[in-house]
Amino acid sequence: MDWREHIATDSQVLVGKPVVRGTRLSVDFILGLLAEGWSEQRILENYPSMTADAFRAVYAYAAQVLGDEATYPIRRTGS
Repeated sequence: MDWREHIATDSQVLVGKPVVRGTRLSVDFILGLLAEGWSEQRILENYPSMTADAFRAVYAYAAQVLGDEATYPIRRTGS
């Protein structure tokens, strides 16, 4: 899936946060709802502008951003 078909950024919408195209639903907002235990069905009922393709795009976007992110463990010395 090419998430670019469903995820957009615009400095005039939510200060440029990535959103589901045509909405003000940010990627981090949707992921936050899922993390809080909301099901896709519950999100669809409350935000009818979401679609199954939009969910897949949110996941694909998150996967790419996280895949591009480098994480370095912090070693702590002395307690």
